[in-house]
Amino acid sequence: MSEMITADLVDLDLSTDTKEAAARALAERMVAQGRVTDLDGFLADVAAREAQMPTGLDGGIGIPHCRSEHVTEPTLAFGRSADGIDFGAPDGPADLIFLIAAPAGADDAHLTILSSLARQLMDEDFKAALRSATDAGATAALIRGDEPEPAPEPESAPEPTAEGESTPESPTDSESMPEPEPTPTPETAPAAPAAKFKIVAVTSCPTGIAHTYMAAESLEKAGRDAGDVEVMVETQGSAGFTRLAPEVIAGADGVIFAHDVPVREKDRFAGKPTVDVGVKAGINRPAELIGEVRKKAARGETTSGAASATPVDRAGDTGDSYGTKLRKWLMSGVSYMVPFVAAGGLLIALGFAIGGYTINKAPSVAEHFVWTQTDSWAALLFQVGSVAFAFLVPVLAGFIAYGMADRPGLVPGFVGGSIALTINAGFLGGLAAGLIAGGVVMAIQKVNVPAVLRGIMPVVVIPLISSAVVGFLMFLVIGKPIASLQRALTDWLNSLSGANAIILGVILGLMMCFDLGGPLNKVAYAFAVGGLANPTEGSLKVMAAVMAAGMVPPLAMALATTVRGRLFTRTERENGKAAWVLGASFITEGAIPFAAADPLRVIPASMAGGAVTGALSMAFGCTLRAPHGGIFVVPLIGNPFLYLIAIAAGVCVSTALVVILKGMRKSAPEGGADRAGDATAQKGQEPKIPVAA
Repeated sequence: MSEMITADLVDLDLSTDTKEAAARALAERMVAQGRVTDLDGFLADVAAREAQMPTGLDGGIGIPHCRSEHVTEPTLAFGRSADGIDFGAPDGPADLIFLIAAPAGADDAHLTILSSLARQLMDEDFKAALRSATDAGATAALIRGDEPEPAPEPESAPEPTAEGESTPESPTDSESMPEPEPTPTPETAPAAPAAKFKIVAVTSCPTGIAHTYMAAESLEKAGRDAGDVEVMVETQGSAGFTRLAPEVIAGADGVIFAHDVPVREKDRFAGKPTVDVGVKAGINRPAELIGEVRKKAARGETTSGAASATPVDRAGDTGDSYGTKLRKWLMSGVSYMVPFVAAGGLLIALGFAIGGYTINKAPSVAEHFVWTQTDSWAALLFQVGSVAFAFLVPVLAGFIAYGMADRPGLVPGFVGGSIALTINAGFLGGLAAGLIAGGVVMAIQKVNVPAVLRGIMPVVVIPLISSAVVGFLMFLVIGKPIASLQRALTDWLNSLSGANAIILGVILGLMMCFDLGGPLNKVAYAFAVGGLANPTEGSLKVMAAVMAAGMVPPLAMALATTVRGRLFTRTERENGKAAWVLGASFITEGAIPFAAADPLRVIPASMAGGAVTGALSMAFGCTLRAPHGGIFVVPLIGNPFLYLIAIAAGVCVSTALVVILKGMRKSAPEGGADRAGDATAQKGQEPKIPVAA
């Protein structure tokens, strides 16, 4: 850790009152040392990590951290606050703040060192020493773990002994010899130590740098304190993933999962009493978790299969409502669906671009393909894209079920999604099938089955029963009503005109620009893409409006930094150059660095422009067959000239609003990012421009 923290990266009088200001103050020290090249970009990454889960821990610790492409080498900065800063810990503000910066491609050796710091933070003596330190250099050395130089021992001559006295090394009589120990009898022999209760645990967090290892240390320490408990932890973090030995898992009496990302290879822990919580529970209440797993073992409670516990439906500190869990489940399906959408949709679009809109009637290229004919190549692209696109609904359903019930949910989820296509229930049918499949598997997993059946539950029993139940429900119970609803929605989209179409365009535009690639943005995008599975005039209009609105925020920020550069920091002006390309490519996330730095001005301005663009696109009757591509698929757009006008109008509205709102401030922003750029320039480096947020 000698290269990770120096005295210049220590602030023993951190005089800030918010976690954002504290992170900025420590990050500026990293910039001054050339460890961070883009202050605002790095802070946006820190804020994004903080949004996933607060980084405050019990005991007065704040540990903001992230991986970032703006970090040149693994770096640690430390700040101590007299008044305390709220990092979201249950027991109040933090006075010890560690800012950990890891490069996007940090190697395992560096991350292992950072993980050792995380473990040190569970040591009360270490924290007490940090609170009493008075020198920045000594504090940095303490954090690095430098050994203090031993004080030289004074030389002393041995004391003379009187004549006839014996030295300690050479006793002269039997009184100085130790008495022989008595041979223990069965009555006096000490009792054999009781067998320890053995627990295996897995800890993991989204970044895999700090919380993963702090939870591991906390659980291991709680086991040692209990005396009769042995805890062995598998840390599935960034500094490597060493599996627990199969014999260790087999000999365990219970399992603790303390995680905020899915546990890898969870089936290894099948059939054990299991406690499944968030990673912070492993840090804050390890003794309670050990007690819970011991109670489950005493009652004989076991999981019916591996993968029994779900990545998001677990007890603990996360406190997710069912609405939050539902959003996570749906986002799991959408995230896996998007690559199929991009590949299949763009191949279909290219097929149309090359062969015209009648290419969908071409014969199978497996039976008829002429190497020298353009139409044959167009048909090939179209048919390959159609095959990829046909996976859209099954993948959506399968991975919604996976988000709910892990691997056992995949089979019934894919089966239900395929049935949704068979009965023409479409996108809505896929959503329902995924939720039903996940729910059925979760219900089966709650059944306490005999030990002899546990081994075959994940691979035979659960897939068999869940697929049969899902198939019955989709074919005979809810499939037909959903198909009717899908047809009604399709008819409604086809009939949209005038005010109704404009209102829908406004709503879609607002959704696309509210969270800039977040859940609400993804919902609107998934709604539009779902219509492309069975394209109609109405669904093609929706797709056009969604993509047009999604292009507005980054393009507007790029234009604003061009026409009113003085209102933006140097880093934002540099990011604005990249935002031109990102916006033109339909990457809404290109506006995130601007929104992270100034959300109250950027987000409302973006939403206003997105609403205008969505409304105009619908009013102009623009259509789009490609699910992605931005400006590069304009030849595939119906009414392309009016489509570009709609985008330009929204960009101008957003640009004007953000300029007005920023101009209302008393003074233009100074310092932070500009100093970052200056510090970088002094070291002969150019500031990095992020390719994407």
